[in-house]
Amino acid sequence: MSLLDWLTKRIYLLEAAHSASSVYWSALLTCAEMIQGGTTTVVDMGTVHHADQSFHALSRSGMRGYSGKMLMDIHDSAPDELIESRHKALSESRHLLKEWHGANDGLLSYLFAPRFALSCSEELLSGIVELATREGTLIHTHAAENQDEVAMVRERTGMGNVEYLSSLGLLSPRLLLAHCIWVNTREVALLQRYRTTVLHCPIANLKLASGIAPVPRFLERGINVSLGSDGAACNNTIDMFNEMRFAALLHKVHSFDPTVIPAQTTLDMATIHGARAIGMEGKLGVIRPGALADIAVVDPRESHMMPFSDPVSALVYAARASDVVLTMVNGTILFDGQLCHLDESRIIEETIVQRDEVLERMPKE
Repeated sequence: MSLLDWLTKRIYLLEAAHSASSVYWSALLTCAEMIQGGTTTVVDMGTVHHADQSFHALSRSGMRGYSGKMLMDIHDSAPDELIESRHKALSESRHLLKEWHGANDGLLSYLFAPRFALSCSEELLSGIVELATREGTLIHTHAAENQDEVAMVRERTGMGNVEYLSSLGLLSPRLLLAHCIWVNTREVALLQRYRTTVLHCPIANLKLASGIAPVPRFLERGINVSLGSDGAACNNTIDMFNEMRFAALLHKVHSFDPTVIPAQTTLDMATIHGARAIGMEGKLGVIRPGALADIAVVDPRESHMMPFSDPVSALVYAARASDVVLTMVNGTILFDGQLCHLDESRIIEETIVQRDEVLERMPKE
């Protein structure tokens, strides 16, 4: 399905059927997959309800996580269960921020997560800017992912998607903006001017047939571009090695230029650029004295990686998540061939139960 059909006919209905238990176990399953694949830090847009359960799962996992309650106060095609008043959405966000920001010895951080322009009123978005500025927190949202989405934003506001967010004061170094596929020249200049990070999600964009973000253009303009998966719901896996490979290859064929997005740039997008996006440049994404001990170790002694002479090229074009043999966060080993603090078998068993219950609760079309 395309983005808007996928949301209205499938995803909104499934989200409305979530319970506290299903949010917790699905989040913990996500953490288990990420840890085993070498991901140490996640930026996450949570759920409208039970967003605290994502934090409980992140805390249990030992990962470094930035998450926030999903904010929606308008949308004609979403179930009533997902729409909240602006007052309630912001009030619950403030409560979650107070409870979780800096929790788990500083590994957890709260961010504000409006879903996208079509699901948020101007008043809600303006309130988010005010709160995030006052609290010094990040904002994470989606923009310009789909042509129909952009057309609807323009019909409502008279502006492009990114231009509209800029008019409300959202664009800043604290904004993490997923996708940015359908942006015009003026909007690219705005992203550059306000030093906004673009989160590139190549596989999700391919699966939903959304388009190809102009990443080479962003990089040429000095815009920070990091990599994401957009979640398993539109990706199937949360494997950052897959994202690196697709990011490196997709733009080569799209531009008919094999030199575009070289391996080192791709690896930087997955590490250094991600750290820059969350204000942790120099502390994360690098291995050097004074940096935090967030480390993934990859064993190259597999036939699909051997022989090689360039480790960066091998990581981007040949490595798999299953090649990770150790994952460490803040000096604590979370994975060393097996999960150290999570029971994967139980997580899988519980998520199967939760899946069936969510499908049973899901409103029928």
